[in-house]
Amino acid sequence: QVQLVESGGGLVQAGGSLRLSCADSGRLFSSYAMGWFRQAPGKEREFVAVISWRGGSIYYVESVKGRFTISRDYAKNTVYLQMNSLKPEDTAVYYCAASRVVATTPTAFGSWGQGTQVTVSS
Repeated sequence: QVQLVESGGGLVQAGGSLRLSCADSGRLFSSYAMGWFRQAPGKEREFVAVISWRGGSIYYVESVKGRFTISRDYAKNTVYLQMNSLKPEDTAVYYCAASRVVATTPTAFGSWGQGTQVTVSS
């Protein structure tokens, strides 16, 4: 079972950085691909990044390539999203999620965290 808790969101100026963390209190962290999604007000939930269960496959949405980095720490059962050069359009609630397969669609992910707000001011 996977139980996810995000942290690290906040308010930052454009050009700044934040690191989001997602801790899994369950016992199957190493068996799941882990993804980050975001949802802005009035918009659909959007894929941001995913990392495979071994960490060998990583994918990003085009808009964050070169600025965001996803990683995972198996000793801490935690996945991270390092966000640099933030832009106002990155403002959203960010969610981590777990899936049995490497995917980019929300429906492929069966377990979700509660979300953490990221606000980027111009």
